[in-house]
Amino acid sequence: MQIFGKFLIIFGIISIGIGLLVLYLSKIPFLGKLPGDILINKKNFTFYFPLTTSIIISIILSFIFWLFSRH
Repeated sequence: MQIFGKFLIIFGIISIGIGLLVLYLSKIPFLGKLPGDILINKKNFTFYFPLTTSIIISIILSFIFWLFSRH
């Protein structure tokens, strides 16, 4: 039962962290509008793929996880 409790606490902390990211990432002015982000506008069709933004976020998260995994 203790393992399940620890799991719920960790899951809650992760959920709060993701929620805060969703709230505050939209306030960063350049995020999602970087050179290399793909935006195609047609008459009744819009396609957006934040390629550069995804790569930068991936690098940052990889660095953070690398820091936490070191012992």
